[in-house]
Amino acid sequence: MAYNIAITLLEWPNLRKEPRSMISYVTVGADDIVQAKRFYSAFLPALGYELEEGPEGLSYALPVEPGQSPVLPEFYVKPPFDGGPASTGNGSMVAFEARNQRQVRDLHAAALAAGGSDEGPPGFRASYGPHFYVGYLRDPQGNKIALFSSDPSEPGRDG
Repeated sequence: MAYNIAITLLEWPNLRKEPRSMISYVTVGADDIVQAKRFYSAFLPALGYELEEGPEGLSYALPVEPGQSPVLPEFYVKPPFDGGPASTGNGSMVAFEARNQRQVRDLHAAALAAGGSDEGPPGFRASYGPHFYVGYLRDPQGNKIALFSSDPSEPGRDG
């Protein structure tokens, strides 16, 4: 019996019909779900994410046609399961890709207006590639968020 299970598990990656994302979902903790909804709803819908609210918190996902697999990763904002206060991870960050540099600027401004704090204005960074345009902020709970674009058809850092 164990042999058959082992074969099945070894064959599992070959049985998939489509490629899978390495990350299925990302969850950040929040003590104030109303405040978190205001913040994340200021920019995630513009990136195509739809909000589903439930008693356990907020779920943001990209829409899919009936019968299709979810577009991963999904993004969740929830109170901590252990009932303690939410806290941020030192060195952890969630990055969302925008369509272009203007959208990075617009969504960064919208997120700040919705209660976020600035961790670095939109622009190029010397330590990243010449087309990597990014703005950093923190949500009201303190989770670090990046909004970026790396469209090679737009002007880059080097002109």
